[in-house]
Amino acid sequence: MAEPLLQLEEVEARYGPVKALHGVSLTVAEGEIVAVLGANGAGKTTTLRAISGTVRRSGAIRFAGKSIAGRSPEAVARLGIAHVPEGRGTLSELSVAENLRLGAYVRRGRASIQEDEQRVLAHFPWLGDRRNQRAGTLSGGEQQMLALARALMLRPRLVLLDEPSLGLAPRVVAEIFRIVGELNEREGLTVLVVEQNAILALEAASRAYVLEVGRVALEGGSETLRRNESVRRSYLGY
Repeated sequence: MAEPLLQLEEVEARYGPVKALHGVSLTVAEGEIVAVLGANGAGKTTTLRAISGTVRRSGAIRFAGKSIAGRSPEAVARLGIAHVPEGRGTLSELSVAENLRLGAYVRRGRASIQEDEQRVLAHFPWLGDRRNQRAGTLSGGEQQMLALARALMLRPRLVLLDEPSLGLAPRVVAEIFRIVGELNEREGLTVLVVEQNAILALEAASRAYVLEVGRVALEGGSETLRRNESVRRSYLGY
């Protein structure tokens, strides 16, 4: 059996004296879309932050067979992990083009970066028409797509996608998940997505983990979790 691309074992994380994760363990295989579900405060966002190194954490975190538990956020990004944070995180005063270039800040080779910009814009063609527009003037949905496009400029092996549906219209959310699915199918992009919309997440992902108060309460294939009564009642609304 192949080693997972990403593996967390008994990961704990805290904000000051407050412990947010209590021994979270999960795996993501190369080329897989995996969802993390749970209510507000369950530890979903903190799990992604623990992986990317933006919160104090302990426990084992391995990426492509190597430990990343003690690495800085920049070092984690250099390994090919792109984090699209909750709330999008675009730099509003910079142009669309400048935001895209920032996505490749840890890479070298101007020619390959320009090639990747064209490849990324093929998935978001409207961004090409707005290259010189300030990111802050885009709609919320457009900013979320720009944040995803910027992450792809890293040429990542793994994308950490945090609450992509937050505050967006259903049509926009459906388009974001369509693009993610297309990238996974065509380019083998691996995605770990945190999402409160469990219906959408389970449609996109092959497997999922359900967090409750900083612990993994359930895990399994998406279809199995859809049939789970507690998941249906708590997250699927039927």
